[in-house]
Amino acid sequence: MIDIGFIGLGTMGRPMAGHLLAAGHRVLLYDVAPVAPELIAAGGIACKSAKEVAQEADAVIIMVPDTPHVEAVLFGKDGVASGISKGKIVVDMSSISPLATKEFAKKIEALGADYLDAPVSGGEVGAKAASLTIMVGGPERAFNTMKGVFDKMGKNVTRVGANGDGQTTKVANQIIVALTIGAVSEALLFASKAGADPALVRQALMGGFASSRILEVHGERMVKRNFDPGFRIELHQKDLNLALEGARALGLSLPNTAVAQQLFSSCTAHGGKAWDHSAMVRALELMAGHEIATA
Repeated sequence: MIDIGFIGLGTMGRPMAGHLLAAGHRVLLYDVAPVAPELIAAGGIACKSAKEVAQEADAVIIMVPDTPHVEAVLFGKDGVASGISKGKIVVDMSSISPLATKEFAKKIEALGADYLDAPVSGGEVGAKAASLTIMVGGPERAFNTMKGVFDKMGKNVTRVGANGDGQTTKVANQIIVALTIGAVSEALLFASKAGADPALVRQALMGGFASSRILEVHGERMVKRNFDPGFRIELHQKDLNLALEGARALGLSLPNTAVAQQLFSSCTAHGGKAWDHSAMVRALELMAGHEIATA
């Protein structure tokens, strides 16, 4: 059983690392904040730097918020690159720029290690339940080595192609999720304004072609007014920025993605950057002067 390094022990990383400890892996831990006591109690080993993690582990997993954070973990002072050696594997499970990912992979491979980009979908609930969808880009040999590790954190693990393709898949996922949240928001707002019970409308739609996981989970959040974050609006904004920046570079127009980003921006302007992304509905409610339900 390979030794795993885990860097980034926040909302997502902490339960993910916990699953690896529960499975019996030796897990080396590092975060900018103190390592959670429960991870140490479960057998985790706290390290003083990302470099130390890379020196001690066979494979290093990174789970941090954004592209600059990954770059700092990899190539900053006492970073992974200064401790990695030939034959090891670096796995970035953050959601970051596909273009930057390709450059990071080249630099790590030049040091003799393999690189996988393996972003996830499923949020905090999926991280805690070990039911994440994991989208992997990178060499097949490294994927085969890590597949058993991924299986301890997720249910749907797919190698989608070369380095950068995992991140591209995650961006595509975030486009679909944002646009579907917008569609559910508009549908329930329309139903409520027309005088129908949005809870019953949602229940009826769950049995038809409009059924979706977003309607099931986030539609319920909208009706029950539960916008405590499972996935924060500010993080979804970051992902849609990646989509829109990528589209610009590719010469594409993504008009609906741009609208979804503007709705998120409206929420942020009203103090909602830390709301759950299902709260996109609140931007539409403000324009309509009508809430689909009351708490």
